[in-house]
Amino acid sequence: MNIQIDKDWWKDIFDEVYLQTDARSVCDESLTCQEVDFLEQALDLNSDQDVPILDMCGGQGRHALELAKRGFTNVTVLDYSEYLVGVGKKAAQAHDFDIHFIRGDARNTGLAGDAFQFVLVMGSSFGYFVNEAENKGVLNEAYRMLRPDGAALLDLPDRDYVLENFKAVSQHKANEDIEVRRTRSLKDEVLYSRETVFSEKNGPVRDKTYCTRLYSPEAISDLIYSAGFSAASFSKDFMCRESEGEDYGFMTNRMIVKAEKE
Repeated sequence: MNIQIDKDWWKDIFDEVYLQTDARSVCDESLTCQEVDFLEQALDLNSDQDVPILDMCGGQGRHALELAKRGFTNVTVLDYSEYLVGVGKKAAQAHDFDIHFIRGDARNTGLAGDAFQFVLVMGSSFGYFVNEAENKGVLNEAYRMLRPDGAALLDLPDRDYVLENFKAVSQHKANEDIEVRRTRSLKDEVLYSRETVFSEKNGPVRDKTYCTRLYSPEAISDLIYSAGFSAASFSKDFMCRESEGEDYGFMTNRMIVKAEKE
């Protein structure tokens, strides 16, 4: 099946419907806590709670909010979705957290260079552009914003797992009312998906298409080094959920990549 997409699909898909269709991954507080546990260990965050961290493509700031709960005081969230940024701001205000939420494009953030010790791109939020030069633009921007000796951490779908367990169609109930169906096709290392959402009460809710590029360790390493980073390391089976017996799409089994800037 050939799935046609708008190259700017990411501009309007991350809204209140997204928080329902993907709630089992992006609204699961227990899962977020486990992911932040990993971040603290992988980045040795416990040594300095004032360390400047950018959660890029951070949505409603679920990782930033959890970091703030743990005492981190210098966290910024950048996301293009006005809706998700608004949700995050309200949550931060409700808890009296001083988190900086910014609406912006990850390829050209407008933020200062050498400003952050760590840049995070979590939740399979990297690789949204069919044009690889635009994905590299996100890494270029991350590199520019990092301090010397800083690091970027990418949370990516595990390419090998996706290819070995590819499902052309998946379906799940987001809640008692909402059913989500995803139809997928794969071409040139890009996974294309059509998502249809149906409400038993109100009928059709959404019919959208989107895509994510899949990276082998070798391919993402090439991209990382071309952006100027000096080292890359990998962790596989990050938050692996295959034993749960459900298809979580890009969030079923992931790979963590840490890119270091000298």
